[in-house]
Amino acid sequence: MTTIGTFTRNEDGFVGTITTLTLKAKASIKPVEKSSEQAPDYRVYSAGIEIGAAWSMTSKANKPYLSVKLDDPSFASAILCRLIFGEDPNKQQLVWSR
Repeated sequence: MTTIGTFTRNEDGFVGTITTLTLKAKASIKPVEKSSEQAPDYRVYSAGIEIGAAWSMTSKANKPYLSVKLDDPSFASAILCRLIFGEDPNKQQLVWSR
């Protein structure tokens, strides 16, 4: 897995930066009201534009994380990643694997 972002928790969700070889963007992950069972729990924004969605999940080791899907017209395809909650509540890592 590769870390492509770091986030901190705030009163409105999470804020941080997503960085890849071609992208460096400040982003926020904000909770939303679910409209259906399959709807996301969070929306991901950068520069006021929605760039993704996230769903609350629990790992086999019973640890919570967010399953995140990022997309943008400049991407070849959507990026699937996870926001992993570390022991420090102020340091969450956004990790990606192919």
